[in-house]
Amino acid sequence: MTSISRPIVFFGTEDFSAISLAQLLEHGFPVRLVITKPDSRRGRGKQLCQPAVKQLALTHDIPVLQPTKLRDIIPDIQALGQPVGVLVSFGKIIPQVVIDCFSPGIINLHPSLLPRYRGPSPIESAIANRDTTTGVSIMQLSAAMDA
Repeated sequence: MTSISRPIVFFGTEDFSAISLAQLLEHGFPVRLVITKPDSRRGRGKQLCQPAVKQLALTHDIPVLQPTKLRDIIPDIQALGQPVGVLVSFGKIIPQVVIDCFSPGIINLHPSLLPRYRGPSPIESAIANRDTTTGVSIMQLSAAMDA
């Protein structure tokens, strides 16, 4: 169990994000809102699919927002008071006006040792390059990706 009482707003999309969200929930962190990308059509049949973090959040009765414009979520964030922002493999640049809703900012977990594998496929790149060592980078988010 954790002693953190401030609500957490979690930004994420796919499997790596869902694993991180699951760990926060398992350890008692107060995740109160999940922000993810809109559902998208995938596969040959173009089935409408939900992001992995949305599926997980819904099983825990956590509200999910899927904005097309991130600025639209500002009132929802502000309604939580003084939330903590956690971002894991979200894949969109967060506007500074959204980052400013969080004090001291948003914590970003990137699945590589930056700056070696910036961008959208760091795990795949490490595997393709046959790296024997890899890791994660944890930083305070800035408006630039992987900065």
